[in-house]
Amino acid sequence: MSGSADRLPRLLALVPYLMSHPGAQVGEVAAVFGLSEKQLIDDLQLVWMCGLPGHTPGDLIDVSWDGGEILIDNADTIARPLRLGIDEASALLVALRMLAASPELAEVPGDALPRVTAKLERAAGEGAATVSSQVAVDVDAAPDALPRVREGLTKGRRLSLRYYVPGRDEVTPREVDPMRVLIVDGRAYLEGWCYRAEAMRLFRLDRVLDAEVLDVPADPPAGAEPRDVTDGVFRPSPTDELVELELSAAGRWVAEYYPCEQVTELGEGRLRVALRVRDEDWILRLALRLGDTGRVVSPPDMARTVRREAERALALYAHRP
Repeated sequence: MSGSADRLPRLLALVPYLMSHPGAQVGEVAAVFGLSEKQLIDDLQLVWMCGLPGHTPGDLIDVSWDGGEILIDNADTIARPLRLGIDEASALLVALRMLAASPELAEVPGDALPRVTAKLERAAGEGAATVSSQVAVDVDAAPDALPRVREGLTKGRRLSLRYYVPGRDEVTPREVDPMRVLIVDGRAYLEGWCYRAEAMRLFRLDRVLDAEVLDVPADPPAGAEPRDVTDGVFRPSPTDELVELELSAAGRWVAEYYPCEQVTELGEGRLRVALRVRDEDWILRLALRLGDTGRVVSPPDMARTVRREAERALALYAHRP
C-alpha cells in the first residue's frame, strides 16, 4: 500500500489523465498507473470528495466508475498535467548531463539520452534552462574526448588538450601524461601529470574542447601519485575566500558534502557554515541550487550577487508565455 507522499502526486496526475481519456476502463487505468483495481477505486473515492472551497455538490469533482467505465467532470481547475518547477527541471537536466558524461554510457549505441535531454529542455522552458546553465558549465566539449583519453592510456601516449578553465574563463593548452580516468560526483575526469602546471591535475572531460594523442611516450615523474578523491575533488586553500551560509534542515547536506571550516547549530535543524571558496561561479551555482533551503550571508558582495542572479532567473521564468 502506497503512502500519502506517493498518493498525492498520483492523484494530481490521475485527474488530468482521466479528463483526457473519457470513458477509460478501470482495468486499463489501473495498469497505466501500476495499481490494483482496488487501489484505483480507493483513489477515485478520494477524488470524489475533492474540489474547490465551499464543498457544495457544485464545487466537488464528479467522478463515476459504474460498469467499469470511468467518467469525470467538474475538474477543469486541475485538468492540466503538472509542470516541473525550475528546481525540479534543473535537477533532472543536471542528472541527465552527468549520465551523458559517464564513461560507462559513452559507448552505448542509440540516441535515447540526448533525445530525452532535449525534450526536457524544451518542455522546461527558458526559466529552467537559465538555472541549469548556472549549474553546469556550457562549453563546446569535444565529443571524442573520452575515446582519445582512453587511447592515450592504452597506448601509454602523451595527450595534447585544449582545456576550459571556468574560474578564469579562458581556454588553455595542456600536455598531459594520462594516468587514469575516474568518476567523482557523477562527472568523468582525466587524472595525469600536467606539464603546464608541473604537477598532478584532474581535468573534467566535459571541459576538454579538443584532445589529441601525441606520438610521444607518457613519462610522468617517479613521484607523481594519484590523489585521494574519497572526499571529492575540491581541496580548499587558506588563501581562498571564506563564505558563510545559513542552511535550513533541508540544506544540511552541504556540511556533509563539502569541507567546512566551521559548523554552528542554529536550532530547528538549521546550520551556519563557513567554507573556503576558490571559484565565485561555483558558490553561485551552489547557492542557486539550494534555493530556499540556504542563503549566502557573507561576504556581502557575494550575497548581493547571488540575490541578483536569482532575481534575474525568476524574472525570466515569470515572463514565459
